[in-house]
Amino acid sequence: MKHVLVPFGTRPEVIKLAPVVRAMRAAGHTVTTVDTGQHADAAMSGDVQRTLGLTPDVRLTLPTGSGRLGALLTGAAGVLAGVPADVVLALGDTHTVPAYALAARGAGIPFAHLEAGLRSFNPRSLEEVNRRVAAAIAQLHFAPTARAAAFLAAEGVPAARVFVVGNPVIDALREHGIAPVPPTARTGVLVTAHRASNVDDPDRLARLVDVIARLAAIGPVRFPIHPRTRARLLSAGLLEQLAALPGVTCEDPLPYDDLLRALAGARVVVTDSGGLQEEAAYLGVPVVVLRRSTPRWEGVEAGSAVLTGITSDAEASGAVAAAHRLSSPDTLAHIASMPCPYGDGDTGTRVAALLADPAVDPLLALDEPDYTDGTRPWIAA
Repeated sequence: MKHVLVPFGTRPEVIKLAPVVRAMRAAGHTVTTVDTGQHADAAMSGDVQRTLGLTPDVRLTLPTGSGRLGALLTGAAGVLAGVPADVVLALGDTHTVPAYALAARGAGIPFAHLEAGLRSFNPRSLEEVNRRVAAAIAQLHFAPTARAAAFLAAEGVPAARVFVVGNPVIDALREHGIAPVPPTARTGVLVTAHRASNVDDPDRLARLVDVIARLAAIGPVRFPIHPRTRARLLSAGLLEQLAALPGVTCEDPLPYDDLLRALAGARVVVTDSGGLQEEAAYLGVPVVVLRRSTPRWEGVEAGSAVLTGITSDAEASGAVAAAHRLSSPDTLAHIASMPCPYGDGDTGTRVAALLADPAVDPLLALDEPDYTDGTRPWIAA
């Protein structure tokens, strides 16, 4: 059994890692959890930690403004200096991931990446950079799907280091007992938006408000507003306009279970979130993705998700049209019948078993190579 250090700093990381941490502890691993301080807002981190029972063993804080990434790395190095971990396990693509991957390598501790292999192919995406840093450092790559594993293979990651384990968000959904709602019992639209590329751009933010107004033709619209988005709407003078739209309910970020129930009961979700794409697939809810690319291609391939940005009025109209099309009775029934491509709810158990498997131990070794015998790494044995 291993001593595993698990950092997390955002609400999605807490949601997805909670069942994995429980599974590892149940299997006999020692787990030290670290709140890296990336989200100070209680609704986005602290509240969900309490709800999901993932109380951190170490809690860090970060400065506001510039210097947060450096502080993340400094905090990671300090934690690793005091915790005798056998492996660091991080999930996803926030700044917490490269910070703890780099700190682990500096401390000579193996790094494992959960949710490995996701690729949006967007060079402007900071999350994409974080994923690629993680891939360059990880000894173990826990990919959620065969598609993600294929992306890793295309980048030269040895197949022996890649394990398809599913996405732990499905573990969380099963734990919470949130079941799909029959399509005929669903109503309205759930909207979420928080990405800087959408809400920090004044033109795109205005188009988002217009899209929300037009979505009300499908049914009641619920819009839980991310703190970042609320600040941008307020600064742009759009918050009151949005709140006054007929058929639109603006509210604070929902507790996780409430968000899942809202998602399950919606005819369609319109979002720029990554995790909601996975949760919607499990619940059979179609998705309009307010982005021009996504690291979660499985839904797009299956036809249950449609990509459309809001970089122009035409794209915004395309988002509304896609929502109408996906929420039609026949399409909705078809999507509700699709199997979930993101896992079966046993990701935590698989990760715990792999970390306990002696056959995996050699993959964690950080041994210096020896090419003094004339062999060369680019020549196959």
